[in-house]
Amino acid sequence: MRCRNKPSLVLGSASPRRLELLSQIGIVPDALRAADIDETPRRGETPRDYVRRMAVEKAEALPPSQDEAVLTADTTVAVGGRILGKPEDRDEAARFMRLMSGRRHQVLTSVALHHDGKIRQRLVQTTVRMRPLSGRDLEQYLEIGDWQGKAGGYAIQGAAASYIPWIQGSFSAVVGLPLSETAAMLAAIGITAQQQVKST
Repeated sequence: MRCRNKPSLVLGSASPRRLELLSQIGIVPDALRAADIDETPRRGETPRDYVRRMAVEKAEALPPSQDEAVLTADTTVAVGGRILGKPEDRDEAARFMRLMSGRRHQVLTSVALHHDGKIRQRLVQTTVRMRPLSGRDLEQYLEIGDWQGKAGGYAIQGAAASYIPWIQGSFSAVVGLPLSETAAMLAAIGITAQQQVKST
């Protein structure tokens, strides 16, 4: 059971990947709530500023009660200064994959924790290299459909894993939640794996 005065944890995300990642470090949210915000980048907004703003706006859209803490996150892929969000269709997914083919790109994940009237935030940047994709590679990948609903049009833990020989940084952040940084943020307000274990 959780000690008194420890906040309940709300995961402000509809992503099953983030829920699974938290479970890897023994943390089970008490509730799930998805924020409904406009995710359109602003004119001239950098990828770092964009992903920070998204995580904070999600946290602001889900104000916690007095005994709650709300954890939100946002992940985006950037090639140069270009933000690659979730592709709207197969053609846009193909453009994203061609853009990343044979080169490095950045995956930026921002985490926000809304608790006790404050929003704490961390930004984690990971460099990912994608090998050159042949036309056949691309067609096979698009046919699988794993690009749908994924920033940049791919998930590193999915079918695109065979195209990624190297990363520098946090693997879990590329999946959607940097676990080391997230665990430290939660521990700072008293939420740890031991306090999240449910009694039987």
